[in-house]
Amino acid sequence: MGDFFRFETMITPIMIQVLFWLAVLLCVIVGIIMLISADEMSARLGGLMLLLLGPIGVRIYAEILIVVFRINDHLRHIDHNTQHV
Repeated sequence: MGDFFRFETMITPIMIQVLFWLAVLLCVIVGIIMLISADEMSARLGGLMLLLLGPIGVRIYAEILIVVFRINDHLRHIDHNTQHV
Protein backbone atom coordinates (compact mmCIF):
# COMPACT_ATOMS: atom_id res chain seq x y z
CA MET A 1 0.00 0.00 0.00
CA GLY A 2 2.97 2.29 0.60
CA ASP A 3 3.95 2.06 -3.08
CA PHE A 4 0.48 3.26 -3.99
CA PHE A 5 0.72 6.36 -1.81
CA ARG A 6 4.25 7.15 -3.03
CA PHE A 7 3.01 6.84 -6.65
CA GLU A 8 5.35 3.90 -7.28
CA THR A 9 2.43 1.75 -8.50
CA MET A 10 0.55 3.06 -11.50
CA ILE A 11 -3.22 2.60 -11.66
CA THR A 12 -3.56 4.20 -15.08
CA PRO A 13 -2.84 0.99 -17.07
CA ILE A 14 -5.78 -0.67 -15.32
CA MET A 15 -7.98 2.33 -16.04
CA ILE A 16 -6.88 2.25 -19.69
CA GLN A 17 -8.04 -1.37 -19.96
CA VAL A 18 -11.42 -0.55 -18.42
CA LEU A 19 -11.86 2.44 -20.72
CA PHE A 20 -10.83 0.26 -23.67
CA TRP A 21 -13.66 -2.20 -23.02
CA LEU A 22 -16.16 0.63 -22.50
CA ALA A 23 -15.08 2.23 -25.79
CA VAL A 24 -15.36 -1.10 -27.63
CA LEU A 25 -18.85 -1.59 -26.22
CA LEU A 26 -19.78 1.94 -27.27
CA CYS A 27 -18.45 1.36 -30.81
CA VAL A 28 -20.48 -1.83 -31.13
CA ILE A 29 -23.68 -0.30 -29.77
CA VAL A 30 -23.45 2.86 -31.86
CA GLY A 31 -22.46 0.85 -34.95
CA ILE A 32 -25.49 -1.42 -34.58
CA ILE A 33 -27.80 1.56 -33.99
CA MET A 34 -26.42 3.24 -37.11
CA LEU A 35 -26.98 0.06 -39.14
CA ILE A 36 -30.56 -0.35 -37.95
CA SER A 37 -31.76 3.25 -38.02
CA ALA A 38 -29.99 4.52 -41.13
CA ASP A 39 -32.06 5.47 -44.15
CA GLU A 40 -29.19 6.08 -46.53
CA MET A 41 -26.61 3.58 -47.69
CA SER A 42 -23.74 5.88 -46.70
CA ALA A 43 -24.96 5.97 -43.08
CA ARG A 44 -25.21 2.17 -43.05
CA LEU A 45 -21.70 1.95 -44.42
CA GLY A 46 -20.53 4.32 -41.67
CA GLY A 47 -22.19 2.10 -39.07
CA LEU A 48 -20.53 -0.98 -40.52
CA MET A 49 -17.14 0.73 -40.57
CA LEU A 50 -17.59 1.85 -36.95
CA LEU A 51 -18.62 -1.66 -35.98
CA LEU A 52 -15.58 -3.24 -37.63
CA LEU A 53 -12.84 -0.61 -37.41
CA GLY A 54 -13.83 1.20 -34.21
CA PRO A 55 -12.62 -1.52 -31.82
CA ILE A 56 -9.38 -1.88 -33.79
CA GLY A 57 -8.68 1.86 -33.56
CA VAL A 58 -9.50 1.90 -29.85
CA ARG A 59 -7.17 -1.08 -29.31
CA ILE A 60 -4.29 0.62 -31.11
CA TYR A 61 -4.74 3.79 -29.07
CA ALA A 62 -4.91 1.84 -25.79
CA GLU A 63 -1.78 -0.15 -26.67
CA ILE A 64 0.16 3.03 -27.38
CA LEU A 65 -0.82 4.44 -23.99
CA ILE A 66 0.06 1.22 -22.18
CA VAL A 67 3.46 1.06 -23.90
CA VAL A 68 4.31 4.46 -22.42
CA PHE A 69 3.55 3.18 -18.92
CA ARG A 70 5.49 -0.04 -19.50
CA ILE A 71 8.51 2.00 -20.58
CA ASN A 72 8.18 3.87 -17.29
CA ASP A 73 8.04 0.57 -15.35
CA HIS A 74 11.12 -0.77 -17.11
CA LEU A 75 13.02 2.45 -16.44
CA ARG A 76 12.10 2.18 -12.74
CA HIS A 77 13.44 -1.40 -12.66
CA ILE A 78 16.66 -0.31 -14.35
CA ASP A 79 17.01 2.57 -11.89
CA HIS A 80 16.35 0.25 -8.94
CA ASN A 81 18.91 -2.32 -10.17
CA THR A 82 21.64 0.25 -10.82
CA GLN A 83 21.26 2.04 -7.47
CA HIS A 84 22.43 -1.02 -5.54
CA VAL A 85 25.60 -1.61 -7.55
